[in-house]
Amino acid sequence: MSDVAMDGAEQRGAASAGAKALPAAAASAWLPGPVTRALEWFGNLGIFFWRVVRAGATPPYEWREFLRQLDEVGAKSLSLVAMAGAAIGVVVALEARYSLAHFGAKSLFPATLVYSVVQIMGPIITGLVVSGRVGAGIGAELASMSVTEQIDAIEVSAVNPYRLLAAPRILACIVMLPLLTLAADASALVMGWATQAMVEPLSFHQFINNGFYGATLNAFLPPTFKTAVYGLIIGSIACFHGMRTRGGAEGVGRAATNSVVLGSLFVILADVVLVKFILAVFP
Repeated sequence: MSDVAMDGAEQRGAASAGAKALPAAAASAWLPGPVTRALEWFGNLGIFFWRVVRAGATPPYEWREFLRQLDEVGAKSLSLVAMAGAAIGVVVALEARYSLAHFGAKSLFPATLVYSVVQIMGPIITGLVVSGRVGAGIGAELASMSVTEQIDAIEVSAVNPYRLLAAPRILACIVMLPLLTLAADASALVMGWATQAMVEPLSFHQFINNGFYGATLNAFLPPTFKTAVYGLIIGSIACFHGMRTRGGAEGVGRAATNSVVLGSLFVILADVVLVKFILAVFP
């Protein structure tokens, strides 16, 4: 008789568990697999970002680590950003000179180059270059710490890993992206002027005066400071994938790849939204 009672209890327990799992199973069946995984990824990213904000906003603050990350993100990316900016300046100068000459508007070359670089090409190129270098570096570094259980050791030592590892890196990306954008813009404008000067005489003073004639701060500051949002995206995604890595060396490589690919993708998508926002707020 006791065996029958036990079997009945097991059946009731299984039925109860099945009833609880039914909504989740129904939702999983209703939503396609990629959509479910995407929603789960965004949810986990949101939880991670909230933990970083909460940890970074409370003392003690990791100023030494923050300064070290400023050097890692800014100083060590400066040469790459400057070279990318120089290449963009040369390309835009060649294309603009040919197009403007075709329409008989060569006098508009300085303004065309300045606005093309500062408002469009400079910010997005800087974001992509930094995403490739810094995103991969942060993702691989934190992933290596995760698979070797260094992050677990930090937690055991009563140190918040979100405050020590994630917050300084994300904040450094936010601070340094606008400064790196200014460096890329300057490099692009100098090389664009040099490209034009080799074909037709044009003083740098005349180039700057004509290029910025009638310009206002609203035309140049918002495109530059929107790269702070790029920094937030790059740092958050790289830290998120790095700190949740599992699976040894393969996991480290996967974290670095995801940091670069997703960081670059969301930088481009954010650029679409920010351009529309800037045009609406700063007409």
